[in-house]
Amino acid sequence: MLGKLGRSFSVVVPDADESFDPNISAAKAAEMLAERKARAVAARVRDGIVIGADTLVATGTKIIGKPRDRAEAVEILTRLSGIRQAVITGVCVIDAATGRTLTASETTWVTMRNMTREEIQAYVDSGEADGKAGAYAIQETGDRYVEKIEGDLDNVVGLPVELVKRLLAEIESLVMGSELQ
Repeated sequence: MLGKLGRSFSVVVPDADESFDPNISAAKAAEMLAERKARAVAARVRDGIVIGADTLVATGTKIIGKPRDRAEAVEILTRLSGIRQAVITGVCVIDAATGRTLTASETTWVTMRNMTREEIQAYVDSGEADGKAGAYAIQETGDRYVEKIEGDLDNVVGLPVELVKRLLAEIESLVMGSELQ
């Protein structure tokens, strides 16, 4: 997805705590986790622009992250079956040299069709739900359970490219502006 930006990049896996207070909004949690990941990488690379992202799913005030195990994945998909949910990706862009930071989030609405117990179990058994927010991957075969998407598909996949472009332009403008002073 970063290739859509037409820039060279390296992927660095962050060592960051992914816990959050379940009483904060899903957007705030996603932004906080994205910033935590970006800061962990920025501390290691010390130069360049670092992009951190984290995706969560929410139903009402209930935030759904990645399932801890396959049993929880079945529970999550059972809960999401037949309902509209928010997919929120927090994005944080940091200029590692200066520490300048911008954070924002994107929300896309996904409506899942009703899934049978057998479909849910087969999907979870395939391993595709492992490590995925909301226990599904729309970019793989999880799209067969989706009835409707309202908003940015890239966001549901895990990186809202247009939001990243905007944040990159803003951070580069801030960094260039500070260099001119």
